[in-house]
Amino acid sequence: MHKIRKGDEVIVRVGKNRGQRGAVQQVYADSRVLVDGINVVKKHVRPNPQKGISGGIVEEERPIHISNVALYNPATEKGDRVGVRHLDDGTKVRYFKANGEVIDS
Repeated sequence: MHKIRKGDEVIVRVGKNRGQRGAVQQVYADSRVLVDGINVVKKHVRPNPQKGISGGIVEEERPIHISNVALYNPATEKGDRVGVRHLDDGTKVRYFKANGEVIDS
């Protein structure tokens, strides 16, 4: 079970986007996550008329390492660590370590 999943709201802990929040769009196998509105870079693109690309400077989001983000806890309004707990019926759920609140229903 992964501690950060697609659709989770995370807060950036370090780097140029520190303190910003966004939703996880994609989780990659190499421990990177793509977060909405975070790590936006400018890329110079060559025109390609066959593919319909006009070219110029394009802003795009790049993945950030999963260790640089923390799951956002709305109760404490901070980033929080996540643990995995086994329920009595055998299912696994994620919970916030600060207050013990269960994330997954």
